[in-house]
Amino acid sequence: MKKTYGVEVDCAACAQKMEDAANKVSGVEQATVSFMTQKMKVEFTDGADPASVMADVVKACKRVESDCEIFVE
Repeated sequence: MKKTYGVEVDCAACAQKMEDAANKVSGVEQATVSFMTQKMKVEFTDGADPASVMADVVKACKRVESDCEIFVE
């Protein structure tokens, strides 16, 4: 399953840090963060619960970039 989330990030380097952090989270097959579009695309592993995985992604991203925002509906 793939989902797209809005993000608020200040620079391309920050977006890269968020992407690297998100890709280390269990349940994430692949994540990409675009500074230009202010979007995060996440592909979840089979059987993963997107809501709980995204909670972990937000925590991981906040650790590397404390002022970032991920808009999880």
